[in-house]
Amino acid sequence: MARIKTAAKIVSLSFVSLLAYFSFAQSGGWVTLIDGTEGLDNFNIVGDANWHTDASSIRATEGSGASWLVTKESYGDFVLRVEFWASHDANSGIYMRCQEPTRITDRNCYEANIFDQRPDLSYGTGGIVHVAAVEEPYPKVGDKWNVYKITADGDHLLVELNGEVTADVRDSQMSEGPIGLQWGRGTLRFRKVEIMEL
Repeated sequence: MARIKTAAKIVSLSFVSLLAYFSFAQSGGWVTLIDGTEGLDNFNIVGDANWHTDASSIRATEGSGASWLVTKESYGDFVLRVEFWASHDANSGIYMRCQEPTRITDRNCYEANIFDQRPDLSYGTGGIVHVAAVEEPYPKVGDKWNVYKITADGDHLLVELNGEVTADVRDSQMSEGPIGLQWGRGTLRFRKVEIMEL
């Protein structure tokens, strides 16, 4: 009887240890780049937009041309989660695997667009510019908080906007590089940005 109790105790402890391990593995992989007003030091600024902190986020409202917050680190395979607020007239995007961190374009990075008023809406909000068009009805994100979840796993790029898949494509042009958060026009706010490398 004592042997059975001891074996049951070992199984129970092993199960608890296993649960703790999986819990740690799931939560321990995320790295926070922006949390409210904290995180500007994780980025280099490219361009002259007026990036600054407000009560609960990092924001930009003006500049003489497109500007980016560019991560100091380079990333290959990852899951990226971005909480953002964009005015209805905003032009922005989440740039990934950028090949030239000081000269960013939508040709040398993958760009998950934030641009409700883009003339060609097929590559507007929710699409990956030049790579994966978004289908009608075209998503709109203006004047509210939104969440992008972007997975880059080898050549597989998956974009989810507010829980809906908006782009799912395979493309192997770029495999690694920094991430850039763009201001192009309007008001942009980022209150939470976190990444988990795969």
